[in-house]
Amino acid sequence: MEVGSGVTVERGVRFRLADGTRLVSDHYYPPQPGPAPTILMRQPYGRAVASTVVYAQPAWFAAQGYNVVIQDVRGRGESTGKFYPFRHEGRDGKATIEWLARRPECNGRIGMYGFSYQGLTQLLAAAERPAALQCISPAQTAGDLFSGWFYHQGAYRLASSVGWALQLLRGDARTRRLTAASRHLEEAATRLPSLLAAAPYSRIDRLTARGLPTYHRDWTTHRKAAPWWARYDISTRMDRIQIPALHLWGWYDTYLDGSEQLYQRLQAESKAPQYLVAGPWSHIPWSRYCGEVDHGPDAILDTDRLLLRWFNHWLKDTGDFTGEPPVRSFALGENRWHRMTSWPQRSSDTLAVQRWFLDSDGRANSIQGDGRLGPEVPSRMRPRDGFVYEPEVPAAAPGPGAAPGPFLQNRQDSMNNVLAYTSPVLTEAVRVAGRPRVCLHATSRTASADLVAKLVRVLPDGRSFNVCLGIARSSWLFGAQGLEPDRVQCWEFDLEPTHCVFLPGERLRLVISGSAFPLYDRNPGSTVSPEAADSWDWIQNQQQLLHDPDHPSCLHLPLQSDIEFREGGLT
Repeated sequence: MEVGSGVTVERGVRFRLADGTRLVSDHYYPPQPGPAPTILMRQPYGRAVASTVVYAQPAWFAAQGYNVVIQDVRGRGESTGKFYPFRHEGRDGKATIEWLARRPECNGRIGMYGFSYQGLTQLLAAAERPAALQCISPAQTAGDLFSGWFYHQGAYRLASSVGWALQLLRGDARTRRLTAASRHLEEAATRLPSLLAAAPYSRIDRLTARGLPTYHRDWTTHRKAAPWWARYDISTRMDRIQIPALHLWGWYDTYLDGSEQLYQRLQAESKAPQYLVAGPWSHIPWSRYCGEVDHGPDAILDTDRLLLRWFNHWLKDTGDFTGEPPVRSFALGENRWHRMTSWPQRSSDTLAVQRWFLDSDGRANSIQGDGRLGPEVPSRMRPRDGFVYEPEVPAAAPGPGAAPGPFLQNRQDSMNNVLAYTSPVLTEAVRVAGRPRVCLHATSRTASADLVAKLVRVLPDGRSFNVCLGIARSSWLFGAQGLEPDRVQCWEFDLEPTHCVFLPGERLRLVISGSAFPLYDRNPGSTVSPEAADSWDWIQNQQQLLHDPDHPSCLHLPLQSDIEFREGGLT
């Protein structure tokens, strides 16, 4: 069937695996006759979608001289077998690539593309080392499922995980002809906020109905980085990926932390080139508009032509990526792209670090308080700042309902359940590139607690927008040592990475709280594990923050010298 520009499509092509499972794909063929390179996407959302929420239609890539294959993974769409996220993607992906390489229209050279789950299908296939796979382009994904996809420094990524489970399980219910479960999941999708507020969240009835797969419950109960997770990702096999990779991040993407971890690991463990493009986007869409901010016309990335140049270089030997900088990064605030020689390593000694110390007269609650950020350690003893963490009414995530992106923070940071520390007006730009870090000397009334640190940009007119966030759960941070009630302990942890220029006339702000709900699950404060806790298990917590010569709580901002930056737009 012709679909325009001389491209033809063959729908419903079936490939039988050794275990009898049939994988179904649509194949788009280029106008030119004869063998050509193939680019493959394997996804669980219906192959007609083909990630066209962010990429061009497959026919567009085919018109540029590629066979394009969009495949339903096992147990999704028309493919047979049982779907369990990530479980079969490595072996199924390798078998698919070997099958495609033998087909007459393929010249034996294959690349893969896609974002999110489709990024992991690339990584898992690449770790199996099929000979025909010559390059990948994993966008907004993770290689370590535990620390990069489902958990962040001990806290469960509640909103994204529940929302995704709801989406996937609706498909499973239809495939298994579970009429009642499907109807209940459809109804639940219309009231997601109440679903996120349900407790205990590991036993939400809509997600655990009889006959449905158990993966949501499995994610919530495996709360440590253990071999269980490594069965489904590449966290212990990064060194097996020895082909070029083009990474794409969004500064407000759900999986930014996992994307950065993946890039850093492959930089260290793969001998193949790793390229990075990092822009001001959320998970979808990739545009100039994110949250409540317009990042300007330069923020628009022509993903399709970028990918075309990538595949032309590695699959057609055109040299299109010759001279390409290893990193192109979009600086928030400045709203410009920069070419960089590398992305800063986490906690690298070579980074210039600017320290901003927290100070107050004991009333740093909310942006109406007296919290201050300054370059000097407080010279004398100061009163402690305190706030109450209330699990019934936890401090909210930056975006409404945990929506990703930069949002106006003034209203929610006016609550007394947060501490806000604001710098003087900046007289020169502060260029941040990397992972900010906090060192907070704090106490907790309960033996289990969280601290959340949010970096905020305050504009000259007083409006403030979130830049990046970090959370630490005491069980993750202190391990066997534990959190001793009412004892001063140092909470030192990273925020997610960012590239942001705080301009003259603006101010820095650091906001501290005990939660970021429902972005992350709430800490019950009791001995009950968070996924199993309900309101009977929740304990109010009084937390205090110290900032004096003996307890210099501070924010570490990683700076990059101007010599390592070069302005340059995307081509």
